[in-house]
Amino acid sequence: MHRADLAGDPVVIAPWLLNKVLVRGERSGRIVEVEAYRGPKDPASHAYRGLTPRTAVMFGEAAHLYVYFTYGMHWCANVVCGPEGEAGAVLIRALAPMEGRAAARRDRDLCNGPAKLCQALGITGADNGTDLLAPLAGAPAGVRLVDDGTPPPKRPGRGTRIGISVATEQRWRWWVTGDPNVSVG
Repeated sequence: MHRADLAGDPVVIAPWLLNKVLVRGERSGRIVEVEAYRGPKDPASHAYRGLTPRTAVMFGEAAHLYVYFTYGMHWCANVVCGPEGEAGAVLIRALAPMEGRAAARRDRDLCNGPAKLCQALGITGADNGTDLLAPLAGAPAGVRLVDDGTPPPKRPGRGTRIGISVATEQRWRWWVTGDPNVSVG
């Protein structure tokens, strides 16, 4: 995977990210659900009102992690997309656990929501700005985005985004149809 692969429109990149793998140390999960956010062009995006200290990562180089805190208790992770200077991101909504599973009643309960997957991989605000394509050597505990050769689905599920109150008509959410780890929405 190359940085240029992620330097396009988040609405195009989002379904392409399905079946890529998010890795942190010994833990990993296959991306099975995503949502696109188009920065200043999208009222549901954190970058809608422009560059702020909170959104600076979204305006930076593609393939970095934008992590934010929500509801006063949960972290959520996004892959920054688009050319540098133009904010855009793809929220990772769900993963299918692969390695390093923690205890849960069911595997699908580990990562079937953006906050749950951050908790399972140990992603916090300290990871904001992480280069997802940096070599693993020298940073074995870092968060990385990997293409293991599994292609995205030819016909992913598609619908409206979840948990927002504006731009609710946009069908910018995609998922791997039939995967039990997709969040309920």
